[in-house]
Amino acid sequence: MFAKIQILVCLAMLTFPVALLAQNQQVKPTTRVMTQAAPQTADSPIESQIAEAGAKFNQDFAFGHLEAICAIGPRMSTSRGMATQQAMLKKHFEALGAQVGFQNFSVNDPRTGQQVGLSNLVVRWHPKRSKRLMICCHYDTRPFPDRDPVNPQGVFIGANDGASGAAFLCELGRHMQNQEGPVGFDFIFFDGEEFVFQARRDPMFLGSQYFANQYPNWDVKYDYAVLVDMIGDKDLQLKMEVNSLNGARDLTKMIWSVAKDLKVHEFKASKGHTIKDDHLPLIQAGIPTCDIIDFDYPRPGMKNKYWHTTQDSVENCSAESLGKVGIVMLEWTRRMQVLYENNAKKKKKNSRTANRR
Repeated sequence: MFAKIQILVCLAMLTFPVALLAQNQQVKPTTRVMTQAAPQTADSPIESQIAEAGAKFNQDFAFGHLEAICAIGPRMSTSRGMATQQAMLKKHFEALGAQVGFQNFSVNDPRTGQQVGLSNLVVRWHPKRSKRLMICCHYDTRPFPDRDPVNPQGVFIGANDGASGAAFLCELGRHMQNQEGPVGFDFIFFDGEEFVFQARRDPMFLGSQYFANQYPNWDVKYDYAVLVDMIGDKDLQLKMEVNSLNGARDLTKMIWSVAKDLKVHEFKASKGHTIKDDHLPLIQAGIPTCDIIDFDYPRPGMKNKYWHTTQDSVENCSAESLGKVGIVMLEWTRRMQVLYENNAKKKKKNSRTANRR
């Protein structure tokens, strides 16, 4: 019922006059590269607050967010659908107590060669905490389902490849503001990962590459980052992605160890695919990054049959899969708080011992 109501609210919101949708509060930037000119229009169909207490990751809430995002329709970079999603997410996270900003940048439109504006969405929890970790996703969709054998120029919803990561972070965000400890988390939503009209010509990962290029100018530095992508597959099987093992072995092993402790068997302790994704620019920028991704969609042995096709739909995604990733990642954030707290205590103790000498 929750999901059905949420979709109806979303569709109703899309019929509001543009003048009403354009109302957005401004948030003071927290770093030199964050700007706050929100891209275009739209208010939020996702509830500003969910009236439920409790410390558990709620898979139904996460799936409700996925349905609401997909109800917008295609969310290609520069499109009205993307602008609607951006404003929707902005209001959602602000209501949960986060600082929200947009990292705006320009690229050449592959269709025209003209400059167009894209925006990474930056959501910051506890910005005064100096120790910081990142959890990120891409939130744009492919312009068309170009791998679809029947209709490669049709409508691409991107329920798994796009919406699953954003929906996951919407629910994870419900647990962040009240999380105690020395670590502040930032959620980064990368734009332009899929701004591709000709697969062998147009560049990918535009948002993460821009972020990585600007990272040396940031006031914030990240010890680690986790990328989530294509985590809504009904037949979820998450192996350790090879570039993640090469660029962030300790982090990757720790996440899979958490899954083992929690008996989340969808995390398989074996090597998976070698994936080019938004984590590569981050690793190159000096941020050890793990990519949590199930690149066998709908299941192994089917040659990624649903990827970039019209079959990447809500019906082929699973609340349970989002929940499995959520259980692991929420526990990982809590363990990182404990780890950093213990390290700080140990450092303080060692400093006292050294001063006595």
